[in-house]
Amino acid sequence: MPHVRNLALATTVAMLLGLTPLASEAAQGDIGSQLAAARQEGSIWTSFALNKHLSPFKLSVKVNDGTAVLEGQVENQVDRELAEQIALDTSGINKVDNRLTLDGALAEQSGQRQPIAQKLEDATLTATVKSKLLWNSLTQGLDISVDTVGGVVTLKGYAQTADAKQLAGQLAHDTDGVYEVNNLISLSAPDSSTTKAEVDSRRTEVAISDGWISSKVRASLLFDRNLDGLAIDVSTKGGIVSLGGVVASPEEKNMAVELARNIRGVRGVDADLLKVASQTTS
Repeated sequence: MPHVRNLALATTVAMLLGLTPLASEAAQGDIGSQLAAARQEGSIWTSFALNKHLSPFKLSVKVNDGTAVLEGQVENQVDRELAEQIALDTSGINKVDNRLTLDGALAEQSGQRQPIAQKLEDATLTATVKSKLLWNSLTQGLDISVDTVGGVVTLKGYAQTADAKQLAGQLAHDTDGVYEVNNLISLSAPDSSTTKAEVDSRRTEVAISDGWISSKVRASLLFDRNLDGLAIDVSTKGGIVSLGGVVASPEEKNMAVELARNIRGVRGVDADLLKVASQTTS
């Protein structure tokens, strides 16, 4: 940042002119505080860019002695308070001077993303879809590449069956944040040397721990746009996944069970403790 570069230059000049060690140490201390402020500004700004409610707005952040000054315009008071709370939660920030103003016309920008935020989200979506394909027992062996631009996921590669291709596309489509999926996976003839039995044996060569299974089931539930993963409890013993908690409908329960069942290493799913909200209420 300009003020950091200027201060560094001033310190260099002071040393060349033979100023006292005390003055030099004071300048070094100033540099340290300025660099800390710069890091805090960057942290707050990145949090704004990654937040889907705040990323459409052009906001500026300045930090001085632990006080963050926020300027710019947001759509409503909720966004204003959200920005303030994010800044206040940043390490080293003990006060927020919230100068954000409200402009209801910004509602038209609610579906837009700033370029840096979209790039970060695209990278996250790519990693998420790749992970889901890897964790799923029916797609983990497929040769598929994943690319995301503007929330649109493109799948390329090969699958041996139309069902496998469709499943890969569905896993990508159901990922929260994905707007569209271009399923360009090609169908290839099965390799006669790779029988189903051989594939199954390779899948069981490496023991998969119950902890690994539980973590991947939880993550998959959280990534799925159709489910409230936070409302579903997951535990695994001996490869048997137990689901608990509450879902909104029988369809959601079936989706959760199917999602868990297809995670690598899962031997079965017990969903007796996963209740449907409407049935619980009645």
